[in-house]
Amino acid sequence: MTAMNERNQPAPFGGLSIDFSGDTSVAAPATPAPLGGLSIALAPDAATAPGGPATAAAPDDGRTETKLLIVGSGPAGLTAAVYAARANLEPIVLAGSAPGGQLMLTSDVENYPGFPEGIQGPDLMAAFRSQAERFGTRIVDVDVDRVDLSSRPFRLWARGVEYRAEAVIVATGASAMWLGLESETRLRGRGVSACATCDGFFFRDREIAVVGGGDTAFEEASYLTRFASKIHLLHRRDEFRASKIMVERAKANPKIQIHTNTAIDEVLGDAKVDGLALRDTVTGKATTLPIEGLFIAIGHRPNTEAFRDWLEIDAKGYLVVHDETHSKIDGVFIAGDVHDHRYRQAVTAAGDGCKAAIDAERWLEAEGITEANTLTAW
Repeated sequence: MTAMNERNQPAPFGGLSIDFSGDTSVAAPATPAPLGGLSIALAPDAATAPGGPATAAAPDDGRTETKLLIVGSGPAGLTAAVYAARANLEPIVLAGSAPGGQLMLTSDVENYPGFPEGIQGPDLMAAFRSQAERFGTRIVDVDVDRVDLSSRPFRLWARGVEYRAEAVIVATGASAMWLGLESETRLRGRGVSACATCDGFFFRDREIAVVGGGDTAFEEASYLTRFASKIHLLHRRDEFRASKIMVERAKANPKIQIHTNTAIDEVLGDAKVDGLALRDTVTGKATTLPIEGLFIAIGHRPNTEAFRDWLEIDAKGYLVVHDETHSKIDGVFIAGDVHDHRYRQAVTAAGDGCKAAIDAERWLEAEGITEANTLTAW
């Protein structure tokens, strides 16, 4: 059965329309995610959607004070926003100048539950955003410049505007470190990836390369042996930062070939990766390596700059959590990849966002800032 509105049209869901009718006689939507009888269309321009304008994104109401401020707009931040908005916390999300998190750089997402045929990363994040806005979240695409967490209300500044909140969720994520090559940027999502767990499946029985010299690179290479026919592990030095046991395991694996003193000068290919231009860092000799995929494993950088003077940072630069999502400051909560350097998955980040929102809502109740929610918003 299809949910219908008074105009006998499928009920709009922000920019997302959902049709459960299974009626294949109707033309497919512009950007479908095929799910058996379920079709999902993300309409970026609601005004030109078939059948008239759909529900537009939540208007920017100009609020700068709120019960809960969320910093970050990846799966953790936007999931927190959905839960917080449904609990009537009227959240504001400071989404960043490049909103959406790491999934905005991902093409096919096949491991997020609910999408058996997969979904494009940007489309998934557009759906997250529409859902958060549907419940009244205000989303502002600005970066946080500085914060003051010394007392409540907490104060944060972005592009010269001061925002105040009784509670804050930090969900700023972590950014993959890249080589800095133009060709690498151009071919991201077309054979270049920074997540073996996310994208390894797409390289079954193919020859690929992993670049890096730490434990992450060796872990990624080992994981990718489940799919690829051969992995070339490239490192620009002759010694590794990885633990000895990880190096020995790689050397013992017949699928992994280790190349030391090897730098990547260019990723080759037009529509997709088809090779690497390499250079020996000792002799300067140039060679070409034909491959179909490149995994960058030189580390991640947690986006903690604005919070480093206020919150605890571990040895790897990630925020430290206490009791699931709490920080050392009452009323400040942490969610997603800004603290999680083990899993780094969209689904675990979303789960973190859910927990942080529930913890924040319960903390606000305990502080007497909000009334107890008896309607079971969750």
